[in-house]
Amino acid sequence: MKIFNTIILSALLISTLNYEPISGNITKTFTIDSLGACQGISHQNGKYFLYGDREVGVMREYALEHDSLIYQNKEYRFTIKGENVIKHPTGIAFIKGMPTFIGNSVRQNAEGTLWKAMIYAIDWQGFLKSKTLDGNLLQTIEDDACIQGTRPEYVKHKGKWFMATADYGNKANEVRLYHADKLAKATKTSEAGLLYKKFTCSPWVQNLHFIEDKGILVLVQNQIEGRKWRLTFLDLDKSVASGREEVIKVIDTDKADELEGFTLTDKENKGIAVSSSRKSNVSMVSLAWRK
Repeated sequence: MKIFNTIILSALLISTLNYEPISGNITKTFTIDSLGACQGISHQNGKYFLYGDREVGVMREYALEHDSLIYQNKEYRFTIKGENVIKHPTGIAFIKGMPTFIGNSVRQNAEGTLWKAMIYAIDWQGFLKSKTLDGNLLQTIEDDACIQGTRPEYVKHKGKWFMATADYGNKANEVRLYHADKLAKATKTSEAGLLYKKFTCSPWVQNLHFIEDKGILVLVQNQIEGRKWRLTFLDLDKSVASGREEVIKVIDTDKADELEGFTLTDKENKGIAVSSSRKSNVSMVSLAWRK
């Protein structure tokens, strides 16, 4: 693993909401292979699952030791009978006791200008045990309510968990909150009674990350299409109430590749960001929260 010099993130305060200002910097960057183009990271009970679009959609399990992710020799494939099902995973929504959802973007033409967004409800524990989707795919849901793409993540609003997703493009982007139990039985996100609330948001959202104890939803974004990193911290409750993103802080960096995922670790001042590059695709992020 090659360690690069520290890259300082430039933080821009663009709102004066009643939260502590945030600043951040990248402290270490290294390479994790065998993921194809990494599409995201999910932190679950001290485990870190990185997923990508290799020859099939894959996920691998890692443990955090100091500032490194150590592969646990566990690889999972989003396949059924060896056939690719989730080729381009775009988010994992996991909360214990709730349905688990995984997003997928399906290319509809060779030019890559037309995409179809899908959400899959799966038996998560069964998937971890068998390491494939065989017998573990519970429901296939077309995200036909989306404008472009789907990025599943759980968020809590007024004491209740909802499955949230966001668009990617640069026109009429939204974050939408769905009733998870109802969604797990649906075939399309446009079905009546599934949508709880929605609000408009800024473009190029690659993934979502919810910080429960702060009520903050992080938009994992690019500054321009497919390039340059951006993390946008939103007040979720105020965003839902106003119908538009209520921004606490934006953290930008001049890293030029495609940011795909971000999660906090067990420590609120340490995060992990992943990109789709084949090298230097994982970065440790230090965050400062003013009390």
